[in-house]
Amino acid sequence: MKTREEAIAFCSKFEDVTEDYPFHDPNWTLMRHKKNSKTFACIYRRQDHIWINVKCSTEWRDFWRNAFQSVVPAYHMNKEHWNSIILDGTVPEADVKRMIQESYDLTRPKEKKRVVRNQEKMG
Repeated sequence: MKTREEAIAFCSKFEDVTEDYPFHDPNWTLMRHKKNSKTFACIYRRQDHIWINVKCSTEWRDFWRNAFQSVVPAYHMNKEHWNSIILDGTVPEADVKRMIQESYDLTRPKEKKRVVRNQEKMG
């Protein structure tokens, strides 16, 4: 994965996703969940490469940063919870996809819990 189009195409395969350009700047593409509008991937060009900001769990944040020189604290995002993946060919595509998938999972709408009432106690 090296292009914006490839990144958008991969993100679009997830369920209930929308592509958004909220900054009135075609360089910034946000991939969001339709139901809660949360962003799970921010795709943009910077320093002659496509970058993707992804949310990550704190347990994995430093692992990815230490494993690949092209995974860095996120540009323009909370660096505690977000990484930037620089698509320069040094991060294997499977790992890029795994990080995007994790970001999608971390930002997806929470399932509403059903309240089951105990009829006997309500008597």
